[in-house]
Amino acid sequence: MANTIDTSVLNSLNQTTGASANKASATDDLSNSFMTLLVTQLKNQDPMNPMENAEMTSQLAQINTVNGIQDLNKTLEGITSQIDAGQTLQAAALIGQGVLVPGSRVLKEGEVTTPFGVELEAPADEVTISITNDSGEVVRSFSADDIGALDAGVQSFTWDGTLQDGKTQAADGSYNVSIQASQGGEPVNVTALNYAQVGGVVTTDSGPRLDLGAISGQVGLDAVRQIL
Repeated sequence: MANTIDTSVLNSLNQTTGASANKASATDDLSNSFMTLLVTQLKNQDPMNPMENAEMTSQLAQINTVNGIQDLNKTLEGITSQIDAGQTLQAAALIGQGVLVPGSRVLKEGEVTTPFGVELEAPADEVTISITNDSGEVVRSFSADDIGALDAGVQSFTWDGTLQDGKTQAADGSYNVSIQASQGGEPVNVTALNYAQVGGVVTTDSGPRLDLGAISGQVGLDAVRQIL
């Protein structure tokens, strides 16, 4: 009895083989070029001064190196794609969440104010915070005694919206936060952080970016210091 092969199976095998051939074509072409060059050198070498074994070995090693680099590039491309996909999922999970990112804005509406934060490069035993209006006038300040010593890293705060007397509410609007920090009298690097809500994710060539609206614009995932 004659054996028969299902044509659909045959077509599938041909497609798989063709795809594999396409992926390997670039590497194979480069390897073939190196091999052709090596064979040409062997054919045209001076019989009285033939290529030494060490030189031939070096040529073959170069071929293997090229193949290895091509394989490494493919592996890195795959890893990069996985990282990008993971970052996009992380970014998407933040939609609707509040985050602290570098910035100095505090918004006030009624008796509600947005949180703000402090990022210290090192511990600080004296930290002062000033809240100013758009004219630069200080409307509320917090002394080192009010805040106390802080560890290195990110700390979040809220302002109750009152003026210096602690009772009268400041006018609604946008305010700025400025922070000074020191340890043993020596200044400590400090970054002010403002609150923003993630409204969406934008895909760019450099990776996903979070859309934080008009105040903070678009930032990368690395700008998020705390999720509230």
